[in-house]
Amino acid sequence: MIPPFTVPKRRSAHRTIAPSSYLYTMIRAVVFDLDNTLVDFMAMKRQAVDAAIGAMMDAGLQLTFDQVKEHIDSIYAELGIEYQKVFDMLLENVLGYVDPRIISAGIIAYRRAREAALKPYPHVTATLMQLNRKGLRLGILSDAPTREAWLRLCFINYHHFFDEVVTFDDTGKRKPDPAPFRLILNRLNVQPHEAIMVGDWAERDMVGAKNVGMKTAFAKYGDSFGNQITEGVDYVLDEIKQLLTIVEV
Repeated sequence: MIPPFTVPKRRSAHRTIAPSSYLYTMIRAVVFDLDNTLVDFMAMKRQAVDAAIGAMMDAGLQLTFDQVKEHIDSIYAELGIEYQKVFDMLLENVLGYVDPRIISAGIIAYRRAREAALKPYPHVTATLMQLNRKGLRLGILSDAPTREAWLRLCFINYHHFFDEVVTFDDTGKRKPDPAPFRLILNRLNVQPHEAIMVGDWAERDMVGAKNVGMKTAFAKYGDSFGNQITEGVDYVLDEIKQLLTIVEV
Protein backbone atom coordinates (compact mmCIF):
# COMPACT_ATOMS: atom_id res chain seq x y z
CA MET A 1 0.00 0.00 0.00
CA ILE A 2 1.40 3.39 -0.98
CA PRO A 3 1.66 5.75 2.02
CA PRO A 4 -0.05 9.14 1.73
CA PHE A 5 2.22 11.80 0.27
CA THR A 6 3.00 14.85 2.38
CA VAL A 7 2.70 18.55 1.70
CA PRO A 8 4.40 21.71 2.96
CA LYS A 9 3.61 22.98 6.46
CA ARG A 10 1.45 25.78 5.17
CA ARG A 11 -1.06 23.07 4.20
CA SER A 12 -0.60 21.04 7.37
CA ALA A 13 2.32 18.80 6.51
CA HIS A 14 1.95 15.02 6.50
CA ARG A 15 -1.66 14.86 5.43
CA THR A 16 -3.25 14.00 2.13
CA ILE A 17 -4.11 17.01 -0.03
CA ALA A 18 -7.78 17.83 -0.13
CA PRO A 19 -9.54 17.67 -3.52
CA SER A 20 -9.50 20.77 -5.69
CA SER A 21 -10.29 21.41 -9.33
CA TYR A 22 -6.69 22.49 -9.94
CA LEU A 23 -5.03 19.41 -8.48
CA TYR A 24 -7.59 17.12 -10.07
CA THR A 25 -6.73 18.23 -13.60
CA MET A 26 -5.61 15.13 -15.48
CA ILE A 27 -1.84 14.69 -15.55
CA ARG A 28 -0.60 13.56 -18.95
CA ALA A 29 3.15 13.98 -18.47
CA VAL A 30 5.73 13.71 -15.71
CA VAL A 31 9.00 15.63 -15.99
CA PHE A 32 11.90 14.59 -13.78
CA ASP A 33 15.10 16.26 -12.79
CA LEU A 34 17.88 13.68 -13.05
CA ASP A 35 20.52 14.18 -10.38
CA ASN A 36 19.35 13.69 -6.77
CA THR A 37 15.86 12.92 -8.07
CA LEU A 38 16.34 9.66 -9.97
CA VAL A 39 19.93 8.93 -8.96
CA ASP A 40 21.92 9.90 -5.86
CA PHE A 41 24.35 12.11 -7.74
CA MET A 42 26.01 13.75 -4.74
CA ALA A 43 26.80 10.43 -3.06
CA MET A 44 28.25 9.16 -6.35
CA LYS A 45 30.30 12.34 -6.79
CA ARG A 46 31.73 12.16 -3.28
CA GLN A 47 32.76 8.52 -3.65
CA ALA A 48 34.28 9.06 -7.09
CA VAL A 49 36.27 12.14 -6.05
CA ASP A 50 37.52 10.46 -2.88
CA ALA A 51 38.70 7.46 -4.91
CA ALA A 52 40.46 9.74 -7.39
CA ILE A 53 42.24 11.63 -4.62
CA GLY A 54 43.58 8.42 -3.11
CA ALA A 55 44.76 7.17 -6.49
CA MET A 56 46.54 10.43 -7.32
CA MET A 57 48.29 10.41 -3.95
CA ASP A 58 49.40 6.82 -4.56
CA ALA A 59 50.73 7.91 -7.96
CA GLY A 60 52.95 10.58 -6.42
CA LEU A 61 50.87 13.65 -5.60
CA GLN A 62 52.61 15.08 -2.53
CA LEU A 63 49.63 16.58 -0.73
CA THR A 64 47.38 15.37 2.06
CA PHE A 65 43.89 14.09 1.29
CA ASP A 66 42.31 17.17 2.86
CA GLN A 67 44.53 19.52 0.85
CA VAL A 68 43.57 17.88 -2.43
CA LYS A 69 39.90 17.80 -1.45
CA GLU A 70 39.97 21.51 -0.64
CA HIS A 71 41.48 22.33 -4.05
CA ILE A 72 38.90 20.20 -5.88
CA ASP A 73 35.99 21.63 -3.92
CA SER A 74 37.11 25.18 -4.71
CA ILE A 75 37.28 24.37 -8.44
CA TYR A 76 33.78 22.88 -8.42
CA ALA A 77 32.50 25.87 -6.43
CA GLU A 78 33.88 28.25 -9.06
CA LEU A 79 33.16 26.33 -12.27
CA GLY A 80 30.28 24.02 -11.38
CA ILE A 81 29.96 20.43 -10.22
CA GLU A 82 29.89 19.17 -13.83
CA TYR A 83 33.26 20.75 -14.76
CA GLN A 84 35.14 18.10 -16.73
CA LYS A 85 38.74 19.32 -16.37
CA VAL A 86 38.87 19.45 -12.58
CA PHE A 87 41.91 17.16 -12.23
CA ASP A 88 43.80 19.02 -14.96
CA MET A 89 43.19 22.31 -13.17
CA LEU A 90 44.11 20.79 -9.82
CA LEU A 91 47.51 19.66 -11.10
CA GLU A 92 48.13 22.93 -12.94
CA ASN A 93 47.43 24.80 -9.72
CA VAL A 94 49.56 22.69 -7.39
CA LEU A 95 52.32 21.39 -9.70
CA GLY A 96 52.36 23.91 -12.51
CA TYR A 97 51.82 21.15 -15.09
CA VAL A 98 49.65 18.07 -15.70
CA ASP A 99 51.56 14.95 -14.70
CA PRO A 100 50.30 12.13 -16.97
CA ARG A 101 50.88 9.42 -14.37
CA ILE A 102 48.95 11.24 -11.64
CA ILE A 103 46.03 12.40 -13.76
CA SER A 104 45.59 9.01 -15.42
CA ALA A 105 45.47 7.30 -12.04
CA GLY A 106 42.90 9.82 -10.84
CA ILE A 107 40.67 9.52 -13.91
CA ILE A 108 40.62 5.71 -13.86
CA ALA A 109 39.84 5.59 -10.14
CA TYR A 110 37.12 8.22 -10.56
CA ARG A 111 35.43 6.32 -13.39
CA ARG A 112 35.52 3.00 -11.57
CA ALA A 113 34.09 4.48 -8.39
CA ARG A 114 31.47 6.43 -10.32
CA GLU A 115 30.21 3.32 -12.05
CA ALA A 116 30.07 1.41 -8.77
CA ALA A 117 28.20 4.22 -6.97
CA LEU A 118 25.79 5.42 -9.67
CA LYS A 119 22.47 3.80 -8.86
CA PRO A 120 18.80 4.85 -8.70
CA TYR A 121 17.05 5.69 -5.46
CA PRO A 122 14.81 2.94 -4.04
CA HIS A 123 11.57 2.31 -5.97
CA VAL A 124 12.57 4.52 -8.93
CA THR A 125 12.66 1.71 -11.49
CA ALA A 126 9.30 0.26 -10.43
CA THR A 127 7.72 3.73 -10.39
CA LEU A 128 8.92 4.56 -13.91
CA MET A 129 7.65 1.22 -15.19
CA GLN A 130 4.20 1.85 -13.74
CA LEU A 131 4.07 5.37 -15.13
CA ASN A 132 4.90 3.95 -18.55
CA ARG A 133 2.14 1.36 -18.21
CA LYS A 134 -0.33 4.13 -17.40
CA GLY A 135 0.53 5.73 -20.74
CA LEU A 136 1.97 8.94 -19.32
CA ARG A 137 4.59 10.85 -21.30
CA LEU A 138 7.87 11.01 -19.40
CA GLY A 139 10.63 13.57 -19.72
CA ILE A 140 13.96 14.57 -18.21
CA LEU A 141 14.84 18.20 -17.56
CA SER A 142 18.42 18.56 -16.38
CA ASP A 143 20.99 21.32 -16.00
CA ALA A 144 23.70 18.78 -16.79
CA PRO A 145 25.45 18.82 -20.19
CA THR A 146 23.78 16.58 -22.77
CA ARG A 147 26.58 14.02 -22.92
CA GLU A 148 26.78 13.61 -19.15
CA ALA A 149 23.02 13.30 -18.73
CA TRP A 150 22.77 10.62 -21.40
CA LEU A 151 25.78 8.74 -20.03
CA ARG A 152 24.10 8.53 -16.64
CA LEU A 153 20.76 7.50 -18.11
CA CYS A 154 22.31 4.82 -20.31
CA PHE A 155 24.55 3.46 -17.57
CA ILE A 156 21.54 2.72 -15.34
CA ASN A 157 19.56 1.54 -18.40
CA TYR A 158 16.94 4.28 -18.08
CA HIS A 159 17.28 5.77 -21.54
CA HIS A 160 14.32 3.74 -22.85
CA PHE A 161 11.92 5.09 -20.20
CA PHE A 162 11.82 8.68 -21.43
CA ASP A 163 10.09 10.24 -24.42
CA GLU A 164 12.16 13.43 -24.30
CA VAL A 165 15.34 14.66 -22.61
CA VAL A 166 16.17 18.36 -22.35
CA THR A 167 19.53 19.48 -20.93
CA PHE A 168 21.43 22.72 -20.48
CA ASP A 169 22.90 22.41 -23.97
CA ASP A 170 19.45 22.58 -25.59
CA THR A 171 18.67 26.13 -24.45
CA GLY A 172 21.85 27.49 -22.83
CA LYS A 173 19.63 28.37 -19.86
CA ARG A 174 19.55 26.82 -16.41
CA LYS A 175 16.50 26.30 -14.23
CA PRO A 176 14.49 28.24 -13.06
CA ASP A 177 14.66 30.10 -16.40
CA PRO A 178 11.39 29.34 -18.23
CA ALA A 179 13.08 28.37 -21.51
CA PRO A 180 14.00 24.75 -20.64
CA PHE A 181 10.60 24.15 -19.02
CA ARG A 182 8.77 25.43 -22.09
CA LEU A 183 10.96 23.34 -24.38
CA ILE A 184 10.28 20.07 -22.57
CA LEU A 185 6.54 20.81 -22.50
CA ASN A 186 6.60 21.55 -26.22
CA ARG A 187 8.48 18.35 -27.00
CA LEU A 188 6.11 16.30 -24.85
CA ASN A 189 3.17 18.04 -26.56
CA VAL A 190 1.35 18.88 -23.33
CA GLN A 191 0.02 22.04 -21.73
CA PRO A 192 1.72 23.21 -18.50
CA HIS A 193 -1.29 22.31 -16.31
CA GLU A 194 -1.19 18.76 -17.73
CA ALA A 195 2.36 18.14 -16.48
CA ILE A 196 4.03 17.74 -13.11
CA MET A 197 7.68 18.51 -12.36
CA VAL A 198 9.54 16.27 -9.92
CA GLY A 199 12.82 17.62 -8.57
CA ASP A 200 15.04 18.01 -5.53
CA TRP A 201 15.97 21.70 -5.82
CA ALA A 202 13.14 23.96 -4.71
CA GLU A 203 14.60 27.23 -6.00
CA ARG A 204 15.25 25.81 -9.46
CA ASP A 205 12.97 22.84 -10.16
CA MET A 206 9.90 23.90 -8.20
CA VAL A 207 10.00 27.66 -8.79
CA GLY A 208 10.74 27.30 -12.49
CA ALA A 209 7.95 24.77 -13.02
CA LYS A 210 5.42 26.76 -11.00
CA ASN A 211 6.23 29.94 -12.94
CA VAL A 212 5.26 28.32 -16.26
CA GLY A 213 2.07 26.77 -14.82
CA MET A 214 3.16 23.19 -14.10
CA LYS A 215 2.24 21.19 -11.02
CA THR A 216 5.15 20.52 -8.69
CA ALA A 217 6.38 17.63 -6.54
CA PHE A 218 9.42 18.20 -4.34
CA ALA A 219 11.71 15.15 -4.05
CA LYS A 220 12.43 15.50 -0.35
CA TYR A 221 14.23 12.13 -0.34
CA GLY A 222 16.93 13.62 -2.61
CA ASP A 223 17.29 16.96 -0.83
CA SER A 224 21.02 17.25 -0.13
CA PHE A 225 20.52 20.65 1.53
CA GLY A 226 17.95 19.71 4.16
CA ASN A 227 16.79 23.28 4.68
CA GLN A 228 15.02 24.22 1.48
CA ILE A 229 11.89 26.34 1.47
CA THR A 230 9.03 24.48 -0.22
CA GLU A 231 6.36 27.15 0.13
CA GLY A 232 3.94 26.89 -2.79
CA VAL A 233 4.90 23.33 -3.77
CA ASP A 234 1.89 21.14 -4.57
CA TYR A 235 3.32 17.88 -3.21
CA VAL A 236 6.28 16.75 -1.13
CA LEU A 237 7.56 13.22 -1.75
CA ASP A 238 9.21 11.27 1.03
CA GLU A 239 9.83 8.52 -1.52
CA ILE A 240 9.29 8.48 -5.25
CA LYS A 241 6.60 5.80 -5.35
CA GLN A 242 4.19 8.26 -3.73
CA LEU A 243 4.07 9.88 -7.17
CA LEU A 244 1.83 7.01 -8.32
CA THR A 245 -0.90 8.18 -5.95
CA ILE A 246 -0.70 11.69 -7.40
CA VAL A 247 -1.04 10.71 -11.05
CA GLU A 248 -4.14 8.67 -10.27
CA VAL A 249 -5.94 11.92 -9.36
